[in-house]
Amino acid sequence: MPNFSPPAHQHKSSPSANERTRSLVLLGFAVVYLVWGSTYLAMRIGIESFPPLLLAGTRHVFVGVVFYPLLRWKTGIRPTLAHWRTAAITGCLLLVANAGVCVGEETVPSGIAAVLFASVSLWMVLIDWLRPGGSRPVARVAVGLALGFAGLALLVGPAHLGASGRVNPLGATVMVVSALSWAFGSIYSKHGTLPESPLLGVAMQGLCGGIALWILAFLTRETKSLHFGAVSFRSWMALAYLIVFGSAIGFTSYIYILKNSTAARVATYAFVNPVVALFLGWMFAGESVNLRVVLSAAVILTAVLLVITAPHRKPVSESDFPSGVAQA
Repeated sequence: MPNFSPPAHQHKSSPSANERTRSLVLLGFAVVYLVWGSTYLAMRIGIESFPPLLLAGTRHVFVGVVFYPLLRWKTGIRPTLAHWRTAAITGCLLLVANAGVCVGEETVPSGIAAVLFASVSLWMVLIDWLRPGGSRPVARVAVGLALGFAGLALLVGPAHLGASGRVNPLGATVMVVSALSWAFGSIYSKHGTLPESPLLGVAMQGLCGGIALWILAFLTRETKSLHFGAVSFRSWMALAYLIVFGSAIGFTSYIYILKNSTAARVATYAFVNPVVALFLGWMFAGESVNLRVVLSAAVILTAVLLVITAPHRKPVSESDFPSGVAQA
């Protein structure tokens, strides 16, 4: 794990320390933008050989097993039963959503999957509005919601538009339900009880959610279809990439920029990741980017931009964002 703390001989407000922080913030944004955008392609490659639930579960269990004892030792925090309860609920919701992305990508191109999953920002606003004591969205956010769901409808149907076939409806439904599950997990995480260390919370969520996915894979007999001898080298590399870059380095960078930048700026990853995923899917996986995809992506991402840049009725803080297991 990168050591982001300034050297002991430098004062935090010194010019050199400030410059170092700015450089690390820029690096952190680059990682979150590019690496998290590329995880959709990595998952697409991974499910060529791995069953989707096992791929997602193994990725997050591995991260939890490595980071939980390390962070317990480093922070000295002893998680309580309330911490574990929140981690179990949020871990299952967030990681089932992550597994849903893998399942959805069996029938939906990785770039389009990223665009569909971007609807998580819209669902979070709706859930936070409809929950007891929730916050009613401002007019600009309401426009963004309407625009976003119009973009989803455009992407899935009608059957033909400008000689462009629609996205597989079942795969698209899985992706949208996954985004909804992620939104529920994010809202619950925001109001639940987790350790003061965000990364420790990530590790706990990874353990709980990853083990839940393993159990689900066993119950759905996915384990019967896994043959290690048949796993391709590129699928092994995709799994390793998801563990090291998508989870370990990606989450560390996300937490760092949350602490050293504004929440509104950090939220722009939800806008940039789908664009990166569309480009990488087109370049390296030969995925089609037709008129329907361009139009619907433009509508959905404009809606997301409206939502995440709109003024809030109350101050935005780090707690307004998922504490850990990010999308991809």
